[in-house]
Amino acid sequence: MHSQLVVLGGGPGGYAAAFIAADEGLDVTIVEKDVRLGGTCLLRGCIPSKALLHVARVISEAHELTVDWGVDFGKPKIDLDKVRARKDAVIERMSGGLKQLAKRRNVTVINAVGKLVDANTLALEGDDDSVPSEKEISFDHLIVATGSTPAMPGSLGIDSERVIDSTGALNLEELPNTLLVVGGGYIGLEMATVYAYLGSQVSIVELTDGLLPGADRDLVRPLEKRMKSLLNDRIFLSTKVGSLGERDGKIDVAFEGPGKYGVERYDKVLVAVGRRPNGLHLGLEKTAALVNKRGFVEVDSSQRTAQSNIYAIGDVAGEPMLAHKASHEAKVAVEAILGKPAVFQPAAIPAVVFTDPEIAWAGLTEEQAKRNQVAYEVASYPWAASGRAQALGRSEGLTKILVDPETNRVLGCGIVGPGAGELIAESVLAIEMGCEVRDITESIHPHPTLSETVMNAGEVFYGSAVEIYKPKRK
Repeated sequence: MHSQLVVLGGGPGGYAAAFIAADEGLDVTIVEKDVRLGGTCLLRGCIPSKALLHVARVISEAHELTVDWGVDFGKPKIDLDKVRARKDAVIERMSGGLKQLAKRRNVTVINAVGKLVDANTLALEGDDDSVPSEKEISFDHLIVATGSTPAMPGSLGIDSERVIDSTGALNLEELPNTLLVVGGGYIGLEMATVYAYLGSQVSIVELTDGLLPGADRDLVRPLEKRMKSLLNDRIFLSTKVGSLGERDGKIDVAFEGPGKYGVERYDKVLVAVGRRPNGLHLGLEKTAALVNKRGFVEVDSSQRTAQSNIYAIGDVAGEPMLAHKASHEAKVAVEAILGKPAVFQPAAIPAVVFTDPEIAWAGLTEEQAKRNQVAYEVASYPWAASGRAQALGRSEGLTKILVDPETNRVLGCGIVGPGAGELIAESVLAIEMGCEVRDITESIHPHPTLSETVMNAGEVFYGSAVEIYKPKRK
C-alpha cells in the first residue's frame, strides 16, 4: 500500500493536515491507533473538560444568584451517569463528524499503531479491517502528529486505580468524597474546579510558590482568591508530594513543605504535573530526523525534520502544547510539502485557562518581558469600572495591554475574568497586525460589554479612560 502523504496521528493537528492536503489533491492516509479521530483534544482533553466545566459554571452561577440576588434554585442534584453520558455524546458526535469528513475527502483512515521501518515505510500494528494485509504502508511524505500523554513521575505512579491522570479524571467514573490534585497548572485547576462543583472535597498541592507557574501574578490573583474560597483554603503551595501508598481502599499521601507536612488520606489522587511528547519509540532513529532528550521531534520553521520528507506538528514538535497551534502548524507543513514558501512564525499564540474566572493571554507576558529584559509599558483596566462586569456580579477581573514604549505597538495582552478566552482573540489580531494601541482605542466597541475592557485598557495607556481617573500621558 502506498500513499503520497501519510499522517501519523489523528488529533487536531493530524486530521487538519490530512484534510488540507486532500483538498489540495494529494492522496492522503491517516494512521491512528484509536478507532476514532480527534486525538487527545477531542477524546480525552479539551472538549470533554470544557463540557464538564460548563456544568460546573452553571452550578456556580446558580449559587451566585442565591447569595447575591435572592433567587434560590435549591441544592443541585447530580445524576453522574447522565452527566457522563452527555459528555460522551458530545465526543461521539464530533468524532463521528470527523469520520464523515474524512470519507467525503477520500482520506483513508487506518486504525493501527505506526512505526517507521525506514524513511519511506511505516510498519502497522493492529488487527482492524482497515490495516492492509502486508502490514506496511509506504509514502512520499510523512507528517508526525502523535501528540503527548500525561506525565506520571515514577514516585507517584503507583499501581492503583485510585491514582489517576487527566484521562482518568475525565472518565468521571465516580465522585470521590476527597480528591487531591497534584499540580497547580491549568489541567489541575480545571479538573479541581469540575470535581469541587460536582461535590467532592478537593485539595491542591503545588511545588512552586503560586498557582499557574509562568503566568503573570496579577492575572492569577483573582483566580487564586476564588479557588481558595471554593476549596476552603485547601491549597498547599511550595509543597512536595514525597510518596503515595494505598491502604484500606484509600491513598496515603506524604507531604513535604511549608504548605503542608505529614501524611493525609484521600479517596483518589489526580496527578496533573504536565504532559510529555510522544516522540520516542516511533522509529525515527532509523531516519535522519532528530528527537531530543525530552521527546520532542526537532523541526525547522516549515515543520520539516532533518529527514527532508518527514515533518512534525503539534505537541510532539514543541511547546506550547496547544491544539490551535497544532492545526496552524498543519497548514504550514502541507504548504511546505506542496513547495510553497510556508513558515510557522506567529507573533502571538493565545493561551486560555478555562477555570472560573478564566485567564487568557497572548503575545508578550510581563514574566517574559522581565526575564528577557524587554522594554515595555503596561496599561491595566480593572473590571470594577466595567458596567457589564458589575451587572454580572463579576468585578474581580482585569484586562491589561503591554505596549512598546518606542512605537506604541501592542506587544501582549492578558485578561482574567468570565469569558476571557473569547475576549483574547481581538488582541491576537492586534499583535499579528502590528497595531498601535490607538488602533484599538479608535475602534468602536459595543456597550455594555466585556470586550470594551480591551479598548478601555488602551485608553488607560493614553490617560483618556472615562470610567477611571489616570492623568494624561506627557
